[in-house]
Amino acid sequence: MPLVTPSPQTPLKIGTRGSPLALAQAHETRDRLMAAFGLEEAAFEIVVIKTTGDDAVLIAGDKPLKELGGKGLFTREIEAALLTGDIDIAVHSMKDMPVDQPAGLVLDTYLPREDVRDAFVAPGGISLSDLPAGAVVGSSSLRRRAQIAARRPDLKLVEFRGNVQTRMRKLADGVASATFLAMAGLNRLGMAEVPRVGLSPEEMLPAVAQGAIGIERRIDDRATAELLAAIHDGPTGTRLAAERAYLAGLDGSCQTPIAGLAELSGGEIRLRGEILRPDGSEVLTDDRTAPVEDAAALGADMARDLRRRAGPNFFDAAA
Repeated sequence: MPLVTPSPQTPLKIGTRGSPLALAQAHETRDRLMAAFGLEEAAFEIVVIKTTGDDAVLIAGDKPLKELGGKGLFTREIEAALLTGDIDIAVHSMKDMPVDQPAGLVLDTYLPREDVRDAFVAPGGISLSDLPAGAVVGSSSLRRRAQIAARRPDLKLVEFRGNVQTRMRKLADGVASATFLAMAGLNRLGMAEVPRVGLSPEEMLPAVAQGAIGIERRIDDRATAELLAAIHDGPTGTRLAAERAYLAGLDGSCQTPIAGLAELSGGEIRLRGEILRPDGSEVLTDDRTAPVEDAAALGADMARDLRRRAGPNFFDAAA
């Protein structure tokens, strides 16, 4: 058994945002820990924490995320609660996580990765190629908007955010003809009724760490580290080591259209990367492999080469 075992008297407090997807991810984390140690549900407490980003999105509506402050908006309050000991672990969607954690915290546990693909969502389940010229596509993702602008410049792009239910309502109201969601989120929410077409990485390279759940803890909390080691998925960790080193080398944020995907095969790791001008007018790609033990170095090397090829101000084009 671990150094300290959670119990109904001293439950492990799991911090999360309150969205349906965030709660599903927290429940998956709890369920895996329950199974790993034969614990009952009462040995865990799900603690919902409202973040600045949640409030900002409610106030700003479809205002671009980059104007609200970027990825840290959705993690600051949760990480503050972790540092003060109000929660024991924090569960995050890894594609939303900044590459650096606050001093005293570490992100080194990952659950098995879900479907990495983007889902093209439109009434009737039509495909992206079926959209007529001039059709309106809604997305709040700079990456997706730039990728669509590069591949289908004949489409009109509009800012579009909200949970799955909100976005489907906007489609029904005619705000846009189609939008994008992550296949992983739809799968985790069990939303088989949402009409979608999965886009292969060859069609649309996904966001870095898309489909992955990460668990953050205090760096000096040995007991929790031992608990989490039982549910850590090594292959996902290796893939994210490459992808997040690549993102870090590009100084990636919500204000930079960056795509990347690492995959394992035998003893090798393949990393594909793509950076775009925000208006889709230029796209740079890379594709390389390395031994799995060099995953982080592979990502850093790719980022360095893409930065060199891009030159200064690559990401400054008007969206």
